[in-house]
Amino acid sequence: NSLVSVLRQLRTGYNLRPAHFPRSVILCGARDVRDYRIRASSEREVVAGGSAFNVRAKSLRPGDFTEAETRALPSQHTEQAGQIFADEALTAIWKQTRGQPWLVNALAQEICFEGNAGPDRMPAITRDTVMDAREALILRHDSHLDQLTDKLQEGRVRRVIEPMLAGKVGSASSSEDKKYVRDLGLGWWHGTLRCASRIPSIPR
Repeated sequence: NSLVSVLRQLRTGYNLRPAHFPRSVILCGARDVRDYRIRASSEREVVAGGSAFNVRAKSLRPGDFTEAETRALPSQHTEQAGQIFADEALTAIWKQTRGQPWLVNALAQEICFEGNAGPDRMPAITRDTVMDAREALILRHDSHLDQLTDKLQEGRVRRVIEPMLAGKVGSASSSEDKKYVRDLGLGWWHGTLRCASRIPSIPR
């Protein structure tokens, strides 16, 4: 019902542009909008084929941060707030997230503002601080991590992830499946496709 409501508002507003409705709208979230389908509430069957959204421009995925960019973000916080990150902490943030934008920011938010290290800005953030924040994210079941847990049930994701967990390269999966897994932030390309993050989501 929520999805249908959004679509109706977009359709109504389209004819009111530009005076009373945005000329362009960006829909941003954990999922590609082209993957959304409208399903009947009773049978859970897809009501109409194809995506519920007619994407007129492009469906884009922001790129992952590089290791240098991942290290630079906490450094900016240090300049502004005086809270120091030990080099081992910066290394741990990179290894735990591989630059996935949401994870980098969520981990930094937990470390700097939510966790025990936040209020007094002292002492320096260590690897242990990062790992404590990591566990807090996992146990909190934020929607982004729960979304990824749901995605692991999809056939095209399992065709890639299962061989990876078994120590294989995933030769049975197609290049489109691999690209999809990478776009979700589950895969990380470094010569071969590898698991992108060491931060799992524990099912409820």
